[in-house]
This record gives sequence, C-alpha cells and structure tokens, in this order.
Amino acid sequence: MENLNDAISKITSYRFKNEAILVEALTHPSLNKRNNKNQVENYERLEFLGDSILNMVVSIILFKLFPEEKEGALAKRKTDLVCGSTIANVAKIINLGDFIIMNNSERCNGGKSNLKNLENALEALVGAIYIDGGFENVKKFITQYWEKLAKDMLNPPQDSKTSLQEWTQKNKLPLPEYALVKQTGPAHNPEFTISVCIENHGEVSACASSKKVAEQKAAELMLEKIDNNRLAAK
Repeated sequence: MENLNDAISKITSYRFKNEAILVEALTHPSLNKRNNKNQVENYERLEFLGDSILNMVVSIILFKLFPEEKEGALAKRKTDLVCGSTIANVAKIINLGDFIIMNNSERCNGGKSNLKNLENALEALVGAIYIDGGFENVKKFITQYWEKLAKDMLNPPQDSKTSLQEWTQKNKLPLPEYALVKQTGPAHNPEFTISVCIENHGEVSACASSKKVAEQKAAELMLEKIDNNRLAAK
C-alpha cells in the first residue's frame, strides 16, 4: 500500500525527509493530538507559516508576470489568488482532503470536503515543505499550481469591498462600516457573521468561515441592495 509520503510527493513533486512534519501538516485539530512534551500537534502552527509563504511566492509570481502593472493592480490579483476559496480549490484539485487526518466525528460531518479544512491543510503543507526542504522547493510547489491561475487572470479583479468603498466616495457618503456580529462554531472551524452599514442604505450581514470572506460577502450583498433600490426607484 502506498504510504503518505509517496502519495503526497506525487502531488507536490517534493518528498519529505522528515515524515513527522508531513503528518503534523495534515493533522486536523479535532484529534487533539499531543507529542511527548505534551505540546499540541496539529496543522495550525504550520498553517500560520504557510499563509505568509504563499503570499510571498504569489507576489513574486505576479511581479514577474506583470512587469507593467502598478502596485494596486498587483494587490487585487494577489488578494484573489490567496483567498480562502482559491486555496481550497487548489486543495480539491490535488485531492488533499483524502489525506487530512481527523477524528470520526469530523470525518462524518464532511470534514474531508470542508473548505476551511482544505484551505488550512494546504497552507500547512506549504509551511511543512518550507521547513523540511527550504524556499526553492516550496516555491516550486506553489508555482506549479498558482502560476497558471495567475496567467489565466486576464484583468485585475475588483473585490466587492473596494467597489463598495469607491461607490460611497463617488456618492460623497461616509465609508462603509464593518462589524463582527457574532462568532460561532468550534475554534478549529469557526463561522463569522459580519455586518456592513452604509448611511441612508441600512445594514446587511453575511456569514463565512473567515472574517475577510464574510466582509466580502457582506459588501457584495450591500452592492446588490443598492442596485435593487436604484432599479426600484426608476
């Protein structure tokens, strides 16, 4: 039977020297696993590291691919390429969910296809490759999947938060106000409800597994509300 390192090396083009860090990168917090020093051993620390590395490598990719673009346009591209949904989609492409180690309860509740789990595990895998194999190896892995995504992005995307802010400025209104309404769910799989308020246009809210995504969804809903109100007033 193919072992974990063999399977992961096929999708990352990298073979781990220290298999323990690979296991750590794929261990979901639901296992509550601890090492012989009684330290919690799951993917959260590696996820923290991997997030920063992914941002840096994607920035390098964009810097080289679009030499004529200004910082603002590059930032919009990067925001889209490193958002949770993009990371989770890459994790789906490589079937990373099949390798996440979790308890039976998490598995039975769809843990292997949970978008937040996929995002976290992929970021942790990035961090683990860096620790085990250095920058060039992790850069090679990220480039393998993200360079094509960057090339396929014909124009810098306009995120909903930016569009809403530009709309308020154009209409001489105060900037949108975002607020955390509530946070629910366990620490390893939270859900955030974020509201956005615009003067004279009320308030809307949206839920997501991260504050950033919830803010984007709330901004999108507010833009739809403004557009619907404009059409109704005609």
